[in-house]
Amino acid sequence: MNSDPHEILGVSPGAAPAELKRAYRRLAMRWHPDRSDHPQATERFKQISAAYEQLLAVDAEDVEEAEAPQAEPDESAARAADIRLNLEVSLEEAAAGCRKTIHYTRGNACPTCEGTGEHGMARTRFCGACHGSGRVHDAKRNLVRCEECGGRGLFTERICKDCGGSGRELADVSLEIRVPHGMLPGDELRLAGQGEPGDEELQAGDLYLTIVIRSHPLFQLRGRDLHFRMPVSALAMMAGGDVDLPSLAGVICHSLDAGAAESRQLRLAGKGYPGRGKNHAGDLVVDLEPVFPSKLNARQRKLLLQANAALLDDMADALPEIADWKTAYGIE
Repeated sequence: MNSDPHEILGVSPGAAPAELKRAYRRLAMRWHPDRSDHPQATERFKQISAAYEQLLAVDAEDVEEAEAPQAEPDESAARAADIRLNLEVSLEEAAAGCRKTIHYTRGNACPTCEGTGEHGMARTRFCGACHGSGRVHDAKRNLVRCEECGGRGLFTERICKDCGGSGRELADVSLEIRVPHGMLPGDELRLAGQGEPGDEELQAGDLYLTIVIRSHPLFQLRGRDLHFRMPVSALAMMAGGDVDLPSLAGVICHSLDAGAAESRQLRLAGKGYPGRGKNHAGDLVVDLEPVFPSKLNARQRKLLLQANAALLDDMADALPEIADWKTAYGIE
């Protein structure tokens, strides 16, 4: 009877505890007397258990001899894979914060084989490295034990048909999450433990959601400033008047300073995209474009003519370019 615990479990010397555990669970499920009707099942199961306990004892001694500073911190514990997804939200949702339900796919333990990857009838296949002999030639042409099969020459497998031996199946997950206000494109949300599921040896992975903000028909987000263009009556720009400016918080009434009917920019501090943490709210930046009347009715034409006459009466101040031209050419 083979007495080498490594060969009994089919692992290489120096195998990690996690690898020992996987090998033991696989063999124990195969040779447990309650699962196998093989005449040597009981004896084989005892041999497997003894080999596993022997290797665990050796590993425990090694751990005790190791110095404390070499111990791995909790943060370095083995973890299942993280999942990364994009989360698309509207500009209004990102600014105010919202709740969203996300749907994604992740692995779960296969219910047929309970995550072991083994189920059903066992089958045997020859080792491809040694072609069933259990021995291979080394560099000096000496016959040595095959490392692929541990010298057995064959593999006995009970591959689960439902998961192909992976022990996993894909499962659809629905999760309701809260998106905090003021997140910017590219910011990430981390949901601990919502990645690929863990097991006895692995902690569950995390789910990372990268914020993607859909383009807005009016506003452009630049940093935390909100920019947009707005047409305004040229007469209102000349005379000064109130204009209604849209914003994410609602309409803002703003008084224009009287001036030339030409493009100008307004900047309203703190009225743009909301702040978050130490980042202050951005500005609302409006590019005003003057629009002159394209068509007048009789009443509008009369009023404009009256306004023009009033301007001509005070030409030197109101229309200095015209006044200078008339003076230069002696026109009354």
